[in-house]
Amino acid sequence: MDVKKFDLEQYRREMEVLIGSGPTAQLFYEALDFAAAAHEGQMRRSGDPYIIHPCSTARILAEELDIKNAEILAAALLHDTIEDVEEIVPALLRERFGPNVEAIVVGCTKVKHHSGDKQALKKLVHRQLFTGAAARPEVMIVKIADRLHNLRTLDSMPRHKRQRIADETLDFYAPLATILGLFAVKRELYNRSLANKFPKQGNKLQQHISRLESNPSLSSLTAKIEAALKAAGVAATVVIRTKGLWGYYDPKNHILRTEIEIPQEILITTGQRISCYQILGLLNEIYPPVPRTIRDFIANPKPTGYQGLHAKAIIDGSKYLFKIRTEEMARSAQCGLVKDWNPSDRKLDRFLTELQEMFDILGSDDAVSYREMIAASGRKEIYTYTPDGDLICLPVHSSVLDFAFHIHTDIGHSCVGAMIGKQRAEPGDLLQDGSVVRIIRQNTPVDFDLELQSRCQTPRARSELARAFRERIRHVAISTGRAVLEQEMRRYGLPFDLIEHPGMEHILLYFSIASRDELLQRVGQGRIHMRELIYEIRNGLLQNRELALQQPTGILNRIILTTVDPVVVKSSACCRPTPLDKGLVGLLSARGISLHCKDCFQLKKLKFQREDAVEVRWRLGDTPVPKPQKFVVADVTSNYLFSRLAEGPDELRVVQVSRLSGSPPGAAAGTWEVQFSVANLLGLKKIIRHLDRSFTACKFDFRQ
Repeated sequence: MDVKKFDLEQYRREMEVLIGSGPTAQLFYEALDFAAAAHEGQMRRSGDPYIIHPCSTARILAEELDIKNAEILAAALLHDTIEDVEEIVPALLRERFGPNVEAIVVGCTKVKHHSGDKQALKKLVHRQLFTGAAARPEVMIVKIADRLHNLRTLDSMPRHKRQRIADETLDFYAPLATILGLFAVKRELYNRSLANKFPKQGNKLQQHISRLESNPSLSSLTAKIEAALKAAGVAATVVIRTKGLWGYYDPKNHILRTEIEIPQEILITTGQRISCYQILGLLNEIYPPVPRTIRDFIANPKPTGYQGLHAKAIIDGSKYLFKIRTEEMARSAQCGLVKDWNPSDRKLDRFLTELQEMFDILGSDDAVSYREMIAASGRKEIYTYTPDGDLICLPVHSSVLDFAFHIHTDIGHSCVGAMIGKQRAEPGDLLQDGSVVRIIRQNTPVDFDLELQSRCQTPRARSELARAFRERIRHVAISTGRAVLEQEMRRYGLPFDLIEHPGMEHILLYFSIASRDELLQRVGQGRIHMRELIYEIRNGLLQNRELALQQPTGILNRIILTTVDPVVVKSSACCRPTPLDKGLVGLLSARGISLHCKDCFQLKKLKFQREDAVEVRWRLGDTPVPKPQKFVVADVTSNYLFSRLAEGPDELRVVQVSRLSGSPPGAAAGTWEVQFSVANLLGLKKIIRHLDRSFTACKFDFRQ
């Protein structure tokens, strides 16, 4: 194997051309010397000196993404030092290169020690990366450049590792590059990954792409356009770009398609902005555009800052996409959000703030699928408007809630619907391109359903909903924890007011807990070992009092709820309990309380500590039932049904009665669905009792 020599001085001279050698760049060259010494003697699998990799990562940032900031480039040089060199710790990097460089490098550093399986480790690595990028978006930029160089040097890896790296890139890094507007990097990430993931199909498809590129009719097409531009006195260059493998990838189904609608794009680059519109007019005369396909991203830039005019036209039976831009727009299109990135003098715009919000929620909420959120954020845009005509750019398939949260957080949290034109829409209804939306609000925050989070496409809407869900869980967990801890302490003969004792601060410190509310929250979520907590309270606060710490047995602790919020209380699918059932057991977790019937077969299989489960009851009269309910009765006549409904309790408020299509045609008796509303669980209990007395075949499923 030939070992590539790395000329450090030659690299230094090449980087001086890119970023200069003045005082502002000195930090980079200091980091270069430090990284070279740190990786001395380390080799890559290919046999090349390891220092080639971080140096290439930094060069990609400077040469291909126009990043000149010395701190980001220094972090790129150092991004593997903590992970690969035992002697180098974050504090050393902070001392030598400052807190910004340290933060970026730490954000790029993988988890070293993990006891779980490989899949759990992969998720942990990604969530740590998101957490770092939430504080420093530069972390993600360095990691994308790092991944690009790894893909360029993938040949030395065994096939199974190439496949694994390709899969991760397709799911993670390539879509993130799309979100950031790094379109040149995105295309290369996709092309290289797809070639490794689908070697045979990719090779066959690449031959098809090569035939498209060598089509002799393309030269006559460009010549015709150039002649028309020259005749009009417009200086411009015309290039036809054939889409690579990236254009044929279907990320939803994870397959390569054999054909796509627009395999080639015609890129026209000119000098001035006004010329772009002139060129569009000329093209419309030569090649009439497909109706409703002209998009003006100059007047209405994409969130990443991308600008250009787009139009589709059918030429000799094939559909083409025209992209008309100035030279500056074309350059910016390759670098997206990171062009001339300089955090010290750059104000975080709205898009970057939303990006950080997305990284924050992806790094902190295990319940959120980062693949789904990244895919949603990278979709094409739709343009919507406020009643005042303000433009709101959103991902395709965005909902009313996406629009509301984009305007303002408070508007999103109080949104109960919208008027789209003259039509009323619900918070989860989808918006169309060109929709004019007026948000309808209530005075208090709305308790949104869990399903709305998956309908939202923007990071801000999803993160705000997740934050609201966590707060609802926290509120109930604190009250649950208070009830559980009070009962446990009573079992041991400890007065509950001990938790207000000044010495409790030491116990909180022992468990690394910031406040008493957090302690109760952890107890209410089953995240603290109760026996250990009781032991510390007894020994720490009542040292002179003799108490027997025998493990309590028998009856579970009891909690009484006043909510059926599905974010907080979840009915298990195995036994489908309702709040009206007796003998319910709740398992405590960070995601809320999971309900089981006492004799549930799945519950008996689960292994859990007694203090991690509670007996759950409701204060029926104080527990509202916010959602409409329904029941189905079979083999009754309409007269009998309506007479029984009329005799029902006052709490029964019928909304709609429908005869189901499965009823025999012409028969007097049939199957009926009755929708009704009720104020609270006590009223619902009366209604269910009435239904049981009135109908022999009645099915009721409680809706939380």
